[in-house]
Amino acid sequence: MKNFFGTASFRILRFSGAALVLAAASALLQPAYAAPQSQQNSTLSSPAEQGDPVAQYKLALSFLRNDPTAADYPSALKLLNASATQGNASAQFVLGYMYEHGQGVSQDYAKARENYSAAALQHHSSAENNLAYLYRHGLGVQKNDGKAFEWYLASAQHGNPFGQCNLACLYFHGSGVPRDYKEAIRWFRAAAASGLPEAQNNLAYLYGQGKGVHVDYAGAVRWLLLAANQGLPIAQTNLAFLYEQGKGVPLNYVSAYSWYSRAIASGDNTGSARRAQLARLMTRKQLDEAASLITTSSASQPQPSPSSPPPNDFSLFRHH
Repeated sequence: MKNFFGTASFRILRFSGAALVLAAASALLQPAYAAPQSQQNSTLSSPAEQGDPVAQYKLALSFLRNDPTAADYPSALKLLNASATQGNASAQFVLGYMYEHGQGVSQDYAKARENYSAAALQHHSSAENNLAYLYRHGLGVQKNDGKAFEWYLASAQHGNPFGQCNLACLYFHGSGVPRDYKEAIRWFRAAAASGLPEAQNNLAYLYGQGKGVHVDYAGAVRWLLLAANQGLPIAQTNLAFLYEQGKGVPLNYVSAYSWYSRAIASGDNTGSARRAQLARLMTRKQLDEAASLITTSSASQPQPSPSSPPPNDFSLFRHH
């Protein structure tokens, strides 16, 4: 059996998908009680019409988050542009995201960069992260790993877990900065502590490989459990492997089979051959126990967001 703790291959993580962006942006705007949407809009309309940039931004978000699939984009864009023109960093960030992804507007990386830059210069951590992404991939700007590093560092230092995770990736690969596993550990740990499952999975890999830290399979299991219970498929596969091998946790084919199954159901098929091999080794009683675990866990397992990166896009574990 080959070891999942073999090679490392992953890509930079964007801030998030549209729905998550709007949810994150609007989280600070929610009242203590749930006022009707029309009532909220009515309260915001007057100050927005009078040119209040915060009210303009909030009203624009209300149009977008009420039903993003049928959003009133023209009204939202008008309000966001008015707010952004007055220097509202949050409005500039949302405009940048819409231009980057072509949501309600034609996709335009140059305008995305322009709006992200304006917000990033005001220390908007999500804009800093997304601006770094554009520099990293040469979207709307000349590719520049050094600039990507600078903006990821700013985002990370301002406490953004996506920025922290992406900065750790650059240190891991030595992209735009000399390779430094200890710094990768530091920033993966910061993002993991914030609850980002991709960072938790990647930190587990470094523990398992002994890169920047002594080999610690028990530590790897602790972080993988957190990521796997959030529904990250690759973390579920990797946790299954450790149960199968008895590394950092007592050898347990039932748990291994169950976690492989959950990962496969979530779209990561890299453990399918290992699960099939386990099935040939397990007794009927063990298979029945695993089936029971799968049924119980499936009801409570979080489903991966359709706007999130594909399961293996941000993985340090590879089956090889």
